[in-house]
Amino acid sequence: MKNKCKNIDNVKKRSIDTKVVHGNKSFDEKTGAISFPIYQSATFRHPSLTETTGYDYSRLQNPTREEVECIVANLENGKHGFAFSSGMAAVSTVLTLFNSHDHIIVSEDLYGGTYRAFEEIYRKYGITFSYIDTSSLKNTEEAIQENTAAIFVETPSNPMMRITDIRGISHLARNKNVMLIVDNTFLTPYSQRPLELGADVIIHSGTKYLGGHNDTLAGFIVANNDELADKIKLIQKTEGAVLSPFDSWLVIRGIKTLGIRLERQQSNALKIAKWLENHHNVEQVYYIGLESHPGYEINRSQSTGSGAMISFSVKDSSLVDSILKKIKLIIYAESLGGVESLITYPVMQTHAAIPVEIRDKLGVTDKLLRLSVGIENVEDLIEDLKQAME
Repeated sequence: MKNKCKNIDNVKKRSIDTKVVHGNKSFDEKTGAISFPIYQSATFRHPSLTETTGYDYSRLQNPTREEVECIVANLENGKHGFAFSSGMAAVSTVLTLFNSHDHIIVSEDLYGGTYRAFEEIYRKYGITFSYIDTSSLKNTEEAIQENTAAIFVETPSNPMMRITDIRGISHLARNKNVMLIVDNTFLTPYSQRPLELGADVIIHSGTKYLGGHNDTLAGFIVANNDELADKIKLIQKTEGAVLSPFDSWLVIRGIKTLGIRLERQQSNALKIAKWLENHHNVEQVYYIGLESHPGYEINRSQSTGSGAMISFSVKDSSLVDSILKKIKLIIYAESLGGVESLITYPVMQTHAAIPVEIRDKLGVTDKLLRLSVGIENVEDLIEDLKQAME
């Protein structure tokens, strides 16, 4: 597949802080507009029978979507980017790459919507899945079968914040001729770039940190392999779950502040995690920025940040209802990654599709809460938690 991101070689040389602000082209080459235009058109005029402007029909390609695809690819230091109407549309596209009787190893602790897609949709097409603690290289290697086609990893995982050694898993995958897919939603390319660590495919829910404002749905895939990119492009244009021009523009705008948002969110998250560790009603805190986290050193070796996602379990499940009723500043809602702090109850919201016996094994119990830390004043956030948890 021909690389459509014209400036990728120059962009690669820039620091990540500059990349998020200037994107791919920095401005519209036709008009000089600093805010890249929204090309709200379904179709495009052909100059003549044998000529094209490069754009024919927006399901195939659209200038605004192309720009955000190149931005995300550039941030990941990848060659090819693809934008979809949601993160789950991106996950579904990746699963469409596989055939009946293929076997896929999956991080056992993962987003419930991904589990639902695997089990309730793709299993009936003959694809099988093994759910493994991928933070253990030994467990992962032992799970590989003759028909294993891929390893699908979330790191940090959702919601228990397990860390997988991407370098170690990628080495294992290469030796077995297995594709490595990494969901990089939680840390984003600002902090972690799995392609550089040996991954083959990156997935993002762009709804989260890339968009950053809880105002649009989006999904992304990034890959380096040209042949693989051709297959993804075929699925994208044929199935048509593409990101609209306006939503593409919202993500372009959101990414411009990704760096400063994440720096503030990570700083807030570390302070809140330390405060939660010392609260008498808290049983355990799961945050990869704490030195007590078992994956702390591996995460430091493969990323430049700890993200802003915290999960914590309270000592008594009866506290959950009280906390969710009493919070005033933090918002009780699904999703994550926006500028507003959100608190989620995974067992009833994001992970309800996962069978209870699996949830209990992982620790996703009726005592677990997940906190997406925003950019508010951290003392205000701690005060809100304090009054809600007493």
